[in-house]
Amino acid sequence: MTIALRRRLLAEFTGTALLVTAVVGSGIMATTLSPNDVGLQLLENSIATAFALGALILIFGPVSGAHFNPVVSAADWFLGRRAGTGLTARDLGGYVVAQVLGAIAGSVLANLMFDLAAVGFSGKDRAAGHLWLGEVVATAGLILLIFALARSGRAPVAPAAVGGYIGAAYWFTSSTSFANPAVTIGRAFTDTFAGIAPTSVPGFVVAQLVGLAVGVGLLAALYPDAGKAADQVVVPTDDRNPALDHRP
Repeated sequence: MTIALRRRLLAEFTGTALLVTAVVGSGIMATTLSPNDVGLQLLENSIATAFALGALILIFGPVSGAHFNPVVSAADWFLGRRAGTGLTARDLGGYVVAQVLGAIAGSVLANLMFDLAAVGFSGKDRAAGHLWLGEVVATAGLILLIFALARSGRAPVAPAAVGGYIGAAYWFTSSTSFANPAVTIGRAFTDTFAGIAPTSVPGFVVAQLVGLAVGVGLLAALYPDAGKAADQVVVPTDDRNPALDHRP
């Protein structure tokens, strides 16, 4: 038996919300503590995000896989559909909705924690070709990392590896590595350090979908049977452990 979908959707909603809360909240704190040093602000933001992401994967991975990201869920469905592994189309739809709603809720929560208006749409324009290229690189690399770990039987190290990759990609990509359509949408709801103008969101999401296609294409070349491990993405849902309650 598998973990009930409602439990997995709750995990994806809550995990994505807390991830965006960490991204936005640490950005607000960074600008408060280091108001005159953007480099230090980014360092503080990236470290907090990397650690929070690793911790959230550990918390929610055994329930939903801790995708927190529509492109990861889409890749899981696409690669696993022929092998009969990974998410079903119904699961995918539920995951995407839960992730997007969670991301919006995370921005609202961060705004409220720092005594800001619950919703303040960002005015930070991020629409430029070099930023979109950065998103393609960040997203493709994330897909490669996650599925390479799953295919090689190293999914248990995903919390450290994925957190480390995103933390590093803050620095080596021009876009500061959103790499996540849900998080991109959520970050439009805060006019703070981590925000993105709503008009810039479509370009980022398109670039992330291109990155998804590039990542899947590279996986097909490097790991032709990666779909067989789709059940292990990001962290396997431990539906074989009798100590867990798997009743629907």
